Amino acid sequence: MLSCNICGETVTSEPDMKAHLLIVHMENEVTCPFCKLSDCNQPLYDCPMCGLICTNYHILQEHVDLHLEESSFGHGMDRVQCSRDLEFAQQLQQEEDRKRRSEESRQEMEEFQNLQRQYGLNNSGGYKQQQLRNMEIEVNRGRMHPSEFHRRKADMMESLAIGIDDGKTKTSGIMEALYRYYQNAATDVRRVWLSTVVDHFHSSFGDKGWGCGYRNFQMLLSSLLQNDAYDDCLKGMSVPCIPKIQSMIEDAWKEGFDPQGASQLNNRLQGTKAWIGACEVYTLLTSLRIKCRIVDFHKSTGPLGTHPRLFEWILSYYSSEREGSPKVLCTSKPPIYLQHQGHSQTVVGIEERKNRTLCLLVFDPGCPSREMQKLLKQDMEASSVKQLRKFVGNLKHKQYQIVAVEGVLSSEEKIARRQASQVFTAEKIP
Repeated sequence: MLSCNICGETVTSEPDMKAHLLIVHMENEVTCPFCKLSDCNQPLYDCPMCGLICTNYHILQEHVDLHLEESSFGHGMDRVQCSRDLEFAQQLQQEEDRKRRSEESRQEMEEFQNLQRQYGLNNSGGYKQQQLRNMEIEVNRGRMHPSEFHRRKADMMESLAIGIDDGKTKTSGIMEALYRYYQNAATDVRRVWLSTVVDHFHSSFGDKGWGCGYRNFQMLLSSLLQNDAYDDCLKGMSVPCIPKIQSMIEDAWKEGFDPQGASQLNNRLQGTKAWIGACEVYTLLTSLRIKCRIVDFHKSTGPLGTHPRLFEWILSYYSSEREGSPKVLCTSKPPIYLQHQGHSQTVVGIEERKNRTLCLLVFDPGCPSREMQKLLKQDMEASSVKQLRKFVGNLKHKQYQIVAVEGVLSSEEKIARRQASQVFTAEKIP
């Protein structure tokens, strides 16, 4: 655009400007904006990028080239900046990935250490160390006299030396008391099957938080030791203390039983707070020539995550011996080891209610002696039996495993089962 210096009028071309000057300002002296002459015929060229007016085409061309060079330089700088931005973004991503991997590694190690601690594999000592530590805490809090501490320590050391449980957590006579109770009360029960004699053992200062598997093994063994059918393979045995049970399982591993399970526990139980489960109980019983089986109820078989097939299996176990009319059936069946995630219990019987529902009778090693001894009273109350009862709706863990004793193994059968345990498998229901 060209602008008239006289009136400010703008035109689009040099000829138009000339015409404007001639027509509008004829009476005045008209001068060229470049040479200041009134009769200048100099052609004018404007820059298409900034509007600068040039009188020489080549100069305009050089001027436009400068514009293009500036633009190219600017784009180049943009590309350099983009490259730098990309490099910086990659560095940030790499740092973020490094931090994420470091955090994941830290979390994995923390979870691994928690699992080690939970399952007693963190080298924090075993039964003896925990017993002494917890008794010292009781003394410091004024709940145990120092003389009591030293007396209990001496008893514990004697028990560990001979490998026999000191019986301080044992309650006997409960099965006989249950028989009397069901004979005279429990009107809502149609029939009940009871295991043979079983002593209850509960956790102590030395195994609180991790010893349920060992205590349930003690309950099961207490029953077998009072059953003549198992005299041959258990001759001369008493109920062992927990460190002795750990030693016996290690001996079974050394014989060649369950190498995979042994490896998972680093081939070591003594001096640790390592949990044991159905596989270790099966291994130990089999090494003693006791015939047993593991049944894995690996998923729910009823509504709301319940396991009615488990109850039916246990009823079949107890009722297979004989059928009869008595309300209370004292069978010769040993109790059943019952395992679920994080805990285990001992099944000592099963009720069939008048409404045809089933209810397990369970000894829990987490229940202290003072509660279990309430079952020994002549006038046992229904509320005391309530703590033993587990209805179908009470067992809702994802998975349950049982170890059921079925008799005695011959030497040949023991060897065959040891070989079969190289790849441990359980019977699955369903």
